[in-house]
Amino acid sequence: MTTHVFIVDENTFKYHLEYLFAGTGSKENKIDFNNSQTSSLHHSTESSLIGLMADGCRVRKDDLIIFYLQASWQHEGTFFGTFQAVADGIFLDNYSPRQFLLKKLCKSLTFRLLIKPYEVYREGVTEWEALDEIKGLTSPNQMLWSLIYRKLKGNRGNTMITIYESERLIDLLRKKNKFKYFAKNIKDFSYDCDTNSIISINNHFQYTGLQTPINIIPRLINKYNSGKAFEAHLQMYITQNLGLGTNLTLERALGITNKEVEWLGNEVSCGVGMQRIDVMFSIEESKSKRMLYPIELKAVGAYEDNTRQLNRYIDWLEQYYIPNRISIIQPVLICKKDYPLSDELKSNFHNFNKRNGILPLIYIEFEITNNNIIFNTVRY
Repeated sequence: MTTHVFIVDENTFKYHLEYLFAGTGSKENKIDFNNSQTSSLHHSTESSLIGLMADGCRVRKDDLIIFYLQASWQHEGTFFGTFQAVADGIFLDNYSPRQFLLKKLCKSLTFRLLIKPYEVYREGVTEWEALDEIKGLTSPNQMLWSLIYRKLKGNRGNTMITIYESERLIDLLRKKNKFKYFAKNIKDFSYDCDTNSIISINNHFQYTGLQTPINIIPRLINKYNSGKAFEAHLQMYITQNLGLGTNLTLERALGITNKEVEWLGNEVSCGVGMQRIDVMFSIEESKSKRMLYPIELKAVGAYEDNTRQLNRYIDWLEQYYIPNRISIIQPVLICKKDYPLSDELKSNFHNFNKRNGILPLIYIEFEITNNNIIFNTVRY
């Protein structure tokens, strides 16, 4: 399962715990493109919001949720956990004066999901303990790079971390609390700012806000047909549907039909620069065979620079990911169906395969037919 870290402050954390939900948002933008072909928002604003939606749409039922409480004058930045997602993905509670908890939160959290207690620990782990202290580590690749990169680059309110990073962070929480967490029958929690800790409470708060389903397909199709950029929309569509059997052409093209996705990420940082893997997921086929799929997405036809980007991702994965969780890398390139592959591109793909000495690149093209997104593997 994937672990997702949500960023909160002293005020919002209290209400996340009391009403058992997690959420992200962007100022006071009203989403007008959900289940709609058009939008009045500037394209950059829309893409930014779609990015937040993609982050939430990668969540799957029973995924783990950890909160990162931002630093204040009273305390250091602190990680608290752990909770679980109640259902797949997120829902929309659009910005309006009637948005649930808007006045209490003092900010608009548009994209939300319900959570339930898992192993809830009273004390949190400080940012210094999690990210800076290297006691017990034998190599730099064992550090929590997903969270370090998030700290360097900022702006994401929901960051996924890898399975081995999650295991380390949860181990730190367990040891900090001497392996004692709240009893399973305790369901009601809040945050005590004075002690900087999670507390149990006697009051029960019921979440009663809007839970509007998210549907980006009409907007994606409109942008596809009008020749406008839609790569962010495609990424969101894939994070929302991958592994759920809702688009069988995607899973057949990837060769994962009837296989369970154990971890899913998007915009996976792989360096201190701006390079990010569009989508990445892993499958544990057996105890001795794990598959890791880094995916490069393009809303246009394929071109030679695509493999340069994939090379960079693979180099990073081999140095930082594989030593922590041995896996077979299966690179994937997904592009818009445009024109037949040229001999030069085919040669480029073959050279890519020879250089890396890993599984051959899976090349997939997509098109929209009868309002359906169809994915097909292309032989080269």
